[in-house]
Amino acid sequence: MAVSTKGTKKEAKKGTTVNVYGTDGKVKGKVDLPEVFHTPYRPDLIRRAVVAAQANRRQRYGPSRTAGMRHAVSTWGKGRGVARVQRITGGRRGAESPNNVGGRRAHPPRPEHSFEKKINVKERRLARASALAAVSMAEIVKARGHSFGDKVTLPIVVEDQFGSMERARDVQSTLSSLGLLSDVERARRGIHIRAGRGKMRGRRYRRPRSILIVAPAGSSVIKGARNLAGVNTATPENLNTEDLAPGGDPGRLVVFTRSALQKVGGE
Repeated sequence: MAVSTKGTKKEAKKGTTVNVYGTDGKVKGKVDLPEVFHTPYRPDLIRRAVVAAQANRRQRYGPSRTAGMRHAVSTWGKGRGVARVQRITGGRRGAESPNNVGGRRAHPPRPEHSFEKKINVKERRLARASALAAVSMAEIVKARGHSFGDKVTLPIVVEDQFGSMERARDVQSTLSSLGLLSDVERARRGIHIRAGRGKMRGRRYRRPRSILIVAPAGSSVIKGARNLAGVNTATPENLNTEDLAPGGDPGRLVVFTRSALQKVGGE
């Protein structure tokens, strides 16, 4: 869901504290949000960074330069009352022209075409920081369509014990205690068959995005949460703008472990 770009100077209040929740959903303490979460909200930069990342993943494609041109041909010239197309030498069948069976394509995609989109390094870093700030703004997270309780503080920070969970049922139980299971159910209900040719090309289903879990590298929860609908995982080191704002729409519902939050703020 697109969010209005008005008021791009919006930022989280400095000195903001958020609750630290236990795996039972109860508040265990408070923690100050790192400085990166006070970055001004810039949806325009976030969109640019995500579009650039998507464009740079596209693979060049196109037919062989000699496709449809591997024939011995000649033309009959004028005066015979037939089309002046190239024909198989010694025969009558037309060949090589775009309107002939087995001929070349008229205007094919070119393998030398580049889909790359450039973005400045500082802009890309600012986009990531702004996307992090957006996950702490409840109105933006709700505008993206996520479902969560009104009493939880964003971003949601959980004790490090959450990172050691390696079974999906335990992760699901914790999310239920935090009041976030409804968002997982929303994503599960939204899975549907894609319209168009993508069904034949390994992209049969479209799956809505739900919660993003950020935990230190090697945490068991990275494996334990991967079977929940719409839930993705990331480490502080590889957390990027596209994780925080899928499709370029900022405000993803994010769950940090306490140590992961410190690592994100320490970069």
